[in-house]
Amino acid sequence: MIEVLWWGAVLRLVQALLQAAPTILIGLLIAGILRRLVGYEGTRRLFGHGSRRALFQAWLIGMLLPVCSLGVFPILRQLRLAGLSGGTLLAFALTAPLFNPISVLYGLTLSSPVVIITFCLCCLVIVSTIGLCWDRLYPGTAVASSEPAATTYGIKRMLAVAVTAADDLVSSSSKFLWIGLIGAAALSVLLPMGYLQEAAEHDDPWAPLFMTLVATPAYTTPMAAMVQVASMFEHGNSVGAAFALLTLGAGVNLGLIAWMIHVYGMRRTAVGFSLLWMLVVVLAYAVDKPLYPHGVNPPGHTHAFDAYCCPFPPSEPQAFQRMLTQLSEHSAPWETQALTMLVLLAVSGIFLKRTGGLQKLEAWFQQQPKTSSRYDIILPGPVLGAAALAGLIGFSVLGCYIYYPPPSEIFEEMRIINTEIVASANSRDWETTAYWIPVQEDWTRKLQVSMHLRGHSISPDQRDQTLQLLEALDLLEHALDESSAEVIRDKARSVDQAYRGLRSAHRTTVSQ
Repeated sequence: MIEVLWWGAVLRLVQALLQAAPTILIGLLIAGILRRLVGYEGTRRLFGHGSRRALFQAWLIGMLLPVCSLGVFPILRQLRLAGLSGGTLLAFALTAPLFNPISVLYGLTLSSPVVIITFCLCCLVIVSTIGLCWDRLYPGTAVASSEPAATTYGIKRMLAVAVTAADDLVSSSSKFLWIGLIGAAALSVLLPMGYLQEAAEHDDPWAPLFMTLVATPAYTTPMAAMVQVASMFEHGNSVGAAFALLTLGAGVNLGLIAWMIHVYGMRRTAVGFSLLWMLVVVLAYAVDKPLYPHGVNPPGHTHAFDAYCCPFPPSEPQAFQRMLTQLSEHSAPWETQALTMLVLLAVSGIFLKRTGGLQKLEAWFQQQPKTSSRYDIILPGPVLGAAALAGLIGFSVLGCYIYYPPPSEIFEEMRIINTEIVASANSRDWETTAYWIPVQEDWTRKLQVSMHLRGHSISPDQRDQTLQLLEALDLLEHALDESSAEVIRDKARSVDQAYRGLRSAHRTTVSQ
């Protein structure tokens, strides 16, 4: 039993680290840009420091930058050094991990776009209220540090950004990142496998409150949270619980709470987070009934929350081998590549600190070149910083087209996956079937977003066929839990028929 809990916790921790690696890397890059290129004065102007629009700008910038609740730590460090108020920092810290262009587009595939728009507006209400109350109660929390020494133009600026990223990664503030990861692992120890499969039912009046408690120590990326919210709507779960899961599961982790205590003290942190939890619960109950999708037949249990529970049953005899298998099968290439880059940055940062190379590099960064070419065009650091941040936002938009490829490519993937599902169900390889079902669901939703991105209208027939495939996949997933082999094969045939119907409804789009 102890071995199962241990390797289950290790699996959840490594999975969280892999999922967070790309956005942690982006967070380090943004922090380096703010310090080396934008500067503290430019950062204060960027966030509208001292103006009435500061909280709204923090909310808007957080919505556009692709970071998660772990990737915000290096950015928060630089924002605090720049002298931004605690309310602005909270507004950014809570918003940035919730939404980005990719996750918002995915959220629009829910039963109604009104849902995701309402969630975004509720988020604005939360961060604005908390930010205003914080700045009113604690007006002296903004303390600006001295402006960092200017870095000489040229390649030194780019190297300085990388050095700052490496230094941030191995600084004392990185411990809060690990606290957030450990919180996710600890949750899997407390919740046995399948514990949340019957949680958050729409007729359970305690569902939003319960999800608030579960989601606070959890860690999830904006995209993963949106996938879980989509699954909750398909299963007819509580909308209020879905809102709490998105707001707290993606926006908060134990590391953020620990960072707040370290910077502002226990009392202020208790006040700020008490207000946060109260607002989340109130708004969760406010949207629960009005946004509930009509015509949904709740199946009674869901796999949407399995990622927060122990991944193995108590009697699992090979927990270590199962852990290695899941990591090898479910780790995306960009996650392992980003983690490799983080390791290289960490090694570089440790080396520079221990050898004194950091101070030497700082002095070198400030040395003016002896000669300059007449062809050199020297741009101010803030201009380059603004261009770099705009480039990151543009990269997020471009990433939408990469993450949601053309319909023809999506259907090629779906064809292969459909074959895997049907073949594994017929051969009684239930584990393989269970693996491919959520992958097919994901591609089905990506198809809808891809159509919208490329200007294609979705006809009523295409929408109906999409819902039929999602429902067939859902029924097959539930059949794997409690049905006979014949029933599972029958559900797999229904999935195949629904897939063929969807492809037929998109035959014009696929041929383009």
